[in-house]
Amino acid sequence: MTDHHTYGTSTHTANELVRLVSDRLSLVFTERESDYRGIYHLADSPDRRIEIQPNPIPGDDGEDDLYAPEHPTAQVLLLTTTPAPDPTLQARLGSIEGLIRLNHESW
Repeated sequence: MTDHHTYGTSTHTANELVRLVSDRLSLVFTERESDYRGIYHLADSPDRRIEIQPNPIPGDDGEDDLYAPEHPTAQVLLLTTTPAPDPTLQARLGSIEGLIRLNHESW
């Protein structure tokens, strides 16, 4: 089973959210760049993957596209993937002011 959560915020920038999540979870994020996703931040370990990125990403036509068009008001996204539900992780992320859970999927 894989558990995936999507959070969003319009309160914090991506860099601010990286700092907040790093402090709460004692994680180290690395900055990555992707042609498809633009610049995003990744904390990856065997038991979890957490990504933070702006929702607007550079489009091929010079206009920004939304990574999650179903959530246009979220300026920054936080994506978590764990092999099983992790209530402790969800509680710690839920304690960050301005961060709202937008979606949850398990497969």
